[in-house]
Amino acid sequence: MKKLLFLPLFLIIIVAGVSFWFYKNSRPVSDAEKFSYFIIAKGASASQIGNKLESAGLIKNALAFKLYLQFTGQSGKIQTGEFRLTPSYSLFQTADALFKGPIELWVTIPEGLRREEVAQKVAATLGRDSSFVADFLQASEGKEGYLFPDTYLFPRDVAASTVVKRMLDTFASRTGDLENSSGLSFGQAITLASLLERETKTDKERPVVAGILIKRLNSGWPLQTDAAVQYAVGTSKDWWPILTLDDLSIKSPYNTYKNRGLPPSPIASPGLSSIKGVYNPTQSDYWYYIHDAKGQIHYARTLEEHNTNISKYLGK
Repeated sequence: MKKLLFLPLFLIIIVAGVSFWFYKNSRPVSDAEKFSYFIIAKGASASQIGNKLESAGLIKNALAFKLYLQFTGQSGKIQTGEFRLTPSYSLFQTADALFKGPIELWVTIPEGLRREEVAQKVAATLGRDSSFVADFLQASEGKEGYLFPDTYLFPRDVAASTVVKRMLDTFASRTGDLENSSGLSFGQAITLASLLERETKTDKERPVVAGILIKRLNSGWPLQTDAAVQYAVGTSKDWWPILTLDDLSIKSPYNTYKNRGLPPSPIASPGLSSIKGVYNPTQSDYWYYIHDAKGQIHYARTLEEHNTNISKYLGK
């Protein structure tokens, strides 16, 4: 009988102890209403967020934070970005501030997008309308290729011109110290890097393809890059369409099948790997390259080898 009475009493003590512990650790860290900015990185787990909040002095206990999220089923509701928090918030107020969403959002711009795509990507992430896209395109006029692809934090109400300036500044800071041994001017190298970004798939192949394209330039060959023609014929329905024979015959300075030399400007935003590939090209005996259906690249020294690769890997 005593054992039967002891078990409920023990459970009551445990529950009371846990409740007291949780209550104590859900209280504000301090009374100071000093706000600070707290960043949640993409892919951060509830445990990682809790640990970071505790380290920043914004909550008392990371475990209490994690248990609260799990108990309320809201661990998946926390967005990534920048938040404005204070140690005077209770654990519940801090969690509520995180659920409401960040004051600044992460915006990821992949490599190889043209200006229109970058504008649409930023607008969609920030929840902005077509006027933002128009402002972005106006602010970035003539800057194709120099909007550095990266992950940025932007306020929801940021001006399009501010986004453009940030991307241009990032481009300058990330490329300013690179050594260019290609023999091309800076502008020529960035234009070629934009072609390389769209023409290649891996870091390993970029210096090799860059070497091929530079050899064609120096030998007076047409570059014959599909990406440049896609840039010329692309529309908002499809910025990078599959080319037809008619497309390859269009009259455009970006038609690298008809014109020798580089296009008049970059066609997209090259990543650092493509820029480095152009700056440090690999010398080889190759003059041709294709990608098969699986994305694997195949090089050729002669037109005969190239045609054999096309027949073998593309079935043409």
